[in-house]
Amino acid sequence: MITDKVQTVRIQPGDHIEAWHNGKLFHKGRVTDVVHSLELIWIRDARTGTRKLLDPDALEIIKVAAPQAAG
Repeated sequence: MITDKVQTVRIQPGDHIEAWHNGKLFHKGRVTDVVHSLELIWIRDARTGTRKLLDPDALEIIKVAAPQAAG
């Protein structure tokens, strides 16, 4: 019997994430807020510095390590 395991990773403010769609990276940044009732994630986009609202139903959200400070 083959089963698919789905691992749910709880995203919370302060986490660093990447948001992918069809194999392409669309956004990456630090989570600033999570709206659990609507299942939406706010991030500060690392590339543009702007705030982005992400829909986990439309994107593959991956939790990643925090970027290293330039030095």
